[in-house]
Amino acid sequence: MKKNYVYFIAPLVGLVIFTGIYWTYAAGYEAKLEAAKKAQIEARNERIRQENLNKKAAVEAAIAAQEKRKQEKKEREEREAREKEQREIAMQARIKAREEARRMQDQVNRLKKEVADAKKEVARIEEEKKRLVDEAAFQRQFVQKAEANTKSLSTVIERIVASDKAIDDAAKAAAAAAAAAKKK
Repeated sequence: MKKNYVYFIAPLVGLVIFTGIYWTYAAGYEAKLEAAKKAQIEARNERIRQENLNKKAAVEAAIAAQEKRKQEKKEREEREAREKEQREIAMQARIKAREEARRMQDQVNRLKKEVADAKKEVARIEEEKKRLVDEAAFQRQFVQKAEANTKSLSTVIERIVASDKAIDDAAKAAAAAAAAAKKK
């Protein structure tokens, strides 16, 4: 009979060991489950907190980006307004310059015409001057010839007067000689 107890003792010892282990495990298991649940809740809370921080950072970044875009848009609109104003000013300056160039071209054409007319007038005056100089030279020559003719005519007249006087004197001398011959 001794042998019958051995068959009961070994399973009983196994049952006691199992109960001890199970009891230890069961008592620790709930704590482990509780700890795991707490860890899971903490991990979830930490993840949610991190997501909230990330969302908050994303919202702040989005707000900052939106402000930056607003600022960039404002700067771009100001720059575009300045550029548009500068283009308008440049266009007005170009139109003014084109108008000024047209007026200057008209003035240049008018002045060229006046210069051409003045050159024609100068040429006509030069021609008139040349004609008058030629005429003055001709008249000087004519006056010199007339003076020479006057001198030669004076000489001829003086010779004629001298020959008339000589003839008168000869006639008077002949008459005196004839009268002296009659008286004698």
